[in-house]
Amino acid sequence: MSDKTISYTPIILILLPLVLLSAIFFIPNSNSYLQLNFFSNSCQPAALPPQHLPKSKPEFKLLIGIITVPEKTERRHIIRMAYELQKPIPHAQIDIRFVFCQLKTDEQKVFIAMEILRYRDIIILNCTENMNEGKTYTYFSSVPKMFQGEEQPYDYVMKADDDAYFRLDNLFDALRDKPRVDTYWGKGYPPLDQDNPPYLVGMGYALSWDLVQWIAESDFARNNTHGIEDINLAMWLNVAEKGKNRFNMREKMYDFHGVEAKDFPNYTIAVHVLKNDFTWMVTLKNFNVTGGLEPSPFYHL
Repeated sequence: MSDKTISYTPIILILLPLVLLSAIFFIPNSNSYLQLNFFSNSCQPAALPPQHLPKSKPEFKLLIGIITVPEKTERRHIIRMAYELQKPIPHAQIDIRFVFCQLKTDEQKVFIAMEILRYRDIIILNCTENMNEGKTYTYFSSVPKMFQGEEQPYDYVMKADDDAYFRLDNLFDALRDKPRVDTYWGKGYPPLDQDNPPYLVGMGYALSWDLVQWIAESDFARNNTHGIEDINLAMWLNVAEKGKNRFNMREKMYDFHGVEAKDFPNYTIAVHVLKNDFTWMVTLKNFNVTGGLEPSPFYHL
């Protein structure tokens, strides 16, 4: 090796990391979207999870907000894995976010900040944690503000319970051909088996973007937030004569009721009341979520 080559080596070692850092921070990422910033309540770019990132401009865009609480850390990890292992859907962008109110403890603030830095899938609302005092209203009314300046970031915005599991391909098939205005989609209250139900149950329902914007602007909705929240939301729509495009998925969305294969038909969109690890295990096993696991000397299952 020549003296000349040796003399440049320290310079190369110094410059190379700087070049790589420049590439990371200054090359624009075309696959970014706006995500609520945990620290400042503003918006910042963050990468979409690769499994839900369409290769071309999406023809269908859905935001699923899973209403949960900060302390359910282990459950969030199970839910993340369950959705990440589902197959990507061409031409569709489905963003899944965990939604809760303001954090209470120093431990939560540190551990959940770590989750945000790692997964970028958490929305923290400006509210006190509650069940029937307006959390659903705060969620829907906050979404348009998060994406202020964008014409229509999503076709639909969905609210889902944290004890519900959705099969995203069947969910997409059920929504893709529905109107993208004035639409209220989900499962009607079971005793009222109607095509146009008065309200949809809380396991999960979707609103078209225009209805989400209306909720954010409506004095009537803002002043009627206390009580059973899913009934309240339907009441807002009914009084305002909105959500006229209603769709009842009936038996395709159901509560957990058995452990055999026949209890999990292929047409399933959602299974609800997954209250513990056992019910999650049975559901994921019946839908063969781990079917892609190949034999390896590194594990024995």
